[in-house]
Amino acid sequence: MLVDALFLQMGYNATLVTLGAGLLGFAAGISGTFLFLRNRALLSDAISHATLPGVALAFLLMVALGGDGRSLPGLLAGSAVSALLGLLCVNALVRHTRLNEDAAIGAVLSVFFGFGVVLLTVIQTLPQGRQAGLESFLLGSTAAMLWADALIIAGGGAAVVVLALLFRRPFLLVAFDAAYARARGLPVARLDLLMMGLVMAITVVGLKIVGLILVVALLIVPPVTARLWTDVAARVVWLSGIFGASAAYVGAAISATAPDLPTGPIIVLVSFVVFVVSLLLAPSRGVLAAWLRYRRFQKRIHIRQGLLALAQGHPIYERLTLRLLVAAGWARGDGVATDDGMGYAARALRDEARWTALRTDNRFEAAAAMYDGVRDIDTVLTSDQIAEIDRRIAETPA
Repeated sequence: MLVDALFLQMGYNATLVTLGAGLLGFAAGISGTFLFLRNRALLSDAISHATLPGVALAFLLMVALGGDGRSLPGLLAGSAVSALLGLLCVNALVRHTRLNEDAAIGAVLSVFFGFGVVLLTVIQTLPQGRQAGLESFLLGSTAAMLWADALIIAGGGAAVVVLALLFRRPFLLVAFDAAYARARGLPVARLDLLMMGLVMAITVVGLKIVGLILVVALLIVPPVTARLWTDVAARVVWLSGIFGASAAYVGAAISATAPDLPTGPIIVLVSFVVFVVSLLLAPSRGVLAAWLRYRRFQKRIHIRQGLLALAQGHPIYERLTLRLLVAAGWARGDGVATDDGMGYAARALRDEARWTALRTDNRFEAAAAMYDGVRDIDTVLTSDQIAEIDRRIAETPA
């Protein structure tokens, strides 16, 4: 059944939810990247929690005007206003008080969410509130998604993607060096506000699918995952969108095969699985790559120390060192150096003497800081500098 869901063969509603979730994940991944690179990941949590009172107040207003209160455009509009108010409160607290941003976010998050919970409790006492299903905005609910709902989510997500891609260069410049961006004449405050606006828009349109509690994961986990795979900011943006879309698409498909399981938490769990796999297997920042680099470094240390021991006529006691030298053809099983081994040993001893002389010369302080016990000296010095070091060694009394 999962294969059917992945290939959109599970019916109209499941197809609608899966495609909508995929687009939402793509938009969330791209817009969340700038927030992550700007070191403001926690702000998305405040924005998401600030939407709850807006949802509740919009429901009460629509009921007071004679409606049933469950119109998605009205609820999303209320959540947008509430989220914007929360964002403005955070900015005001940071600008006009001595609170740092983390403290301001924590205050706004807790107050708005607490106010929203109180309003939801009041709504549950109303005849219309018992069937409203507003609690679905906490964790998301897609069981009764309509075509109009999907259009709203798709349109909002597409608009966010277009704006994020149009402003990606100034966004990245502000994220990495706001002072330099300001010196270049960029309106940093306005770009920050636009960046937060995109995050707010994704938070609002994502309420129906993943809910306000979990939408922050859809904004932050894909960029964190993408960062493990590349050091190029532009690639992080695209990879984040791809990871977000994939996790949301697969999560929605899995949810379609198990209707009793909520879509939002499954999407977040799939996103976490992608993160864990990336953490383990990413080529440069992954755990496996780091372990392999460590093993290679240890082998080079053993070989280097073994060659120095051969050059100085010292016995080799470490079994691994001897085994590596034998495998390279530089020593026999009894620890005696081969002809090739003596050549490499002499070269290692000469390099070690050069490094020793280098570390005592203040002119080469920067190069000396790169010594790690295995680095070849010709990778940090020119041939003329090496020749100068050799002359110093030759002139030094034995």
